[in-house]
Amino acid sequence: MAQDQHRSARTLETVARACDVIDTLDALGGAGVTEVATELDIAKSSAHAYLNTLREKRFVVKKGHQYHLSLEFLYLGKSVRHRHVLFAHGKSVVDQLASESGEYVHLMAEQHGLERNVYKVAGENAVGDTYHTAKERKTDFLHFTSTGKAVLAHLPESRVRDIVDTHGLLQKTENTITDLETLFEELETVRNRGYAVNDEEEVKGIRAVGAPIRNANGTVLGAISVSGPSSRFTGEYLHKEVPHMVKEAANVTEASINMSDASQSL
Repeated sequence: MAQDQHRSARTLETVARACDVIDTLDALGGAGVTEVATELDIAKSSAHAYLNTLREKRFVVKKGHQYHLSLEFLYLGKSVRHRHVLFAHGKSVVDQLASESGEYVHLMAEQHGLERNVYKVAGENAVGDTYHTAKERKTDFLHFTSTGKAVLAHLPESRVRDIVDTHGLLQKTENTITDLETLFEELETVRNRGYAVNDEEEVKGIRAVGAPIRNANGTVLGAISVSGPSSRFTGEYLHKEVPHMVKEAANVTEASINMSDASQSL
């Protein structure tokens, strides 16, 4: 695994390398000292030292000659999610929207110019369990998802350009937007109508509708979406019924967040 991230002048090399070790164990599903050393192009003694340190701090467990990430990450992940403002105020909304629509519903936030799934629920008619579960374990690009475009539409243009400069415009399907000016035109459309559409831009045969979630100051916090097969997502259902449900869910979440914030000043 090539570790090609550029270290900044202020990066602490030992901390950065420890993170590389964690990423390697995650990618390989566990590894021995030699494998880690080879993947990171470091001495076996260094790999052993990092693994033992992580083990002492309970982030790694050893099974035979193999090292694996510990359940400590599970607890940390749950703690981070439960403290996130979108999860705290949006979980029940997502649950209700999944029940109402019968489709997959996603709640996401943008971090480091990428999409992170905060919470997802499958409605009774939802399709693609394997794909949606895999998405939960990784970051995704913003330009081809409905939630991503809903967020990009409410970021400053300079920020959008920075994100594209950093991550590019990867083509996933023949419908994916891969040109920056075309993307800006799409984002203007999103702002004007209040929701974004993923028109088979991520997966052929799947469409989605996403709406932004913003705080009282207008800062975009994330987005919520409903997705399903293109055979169902057509006509008024795609352009009226689903957008209405999604925008209403976004508004309810925003109201909950804003009321919570306002209560702090009472």
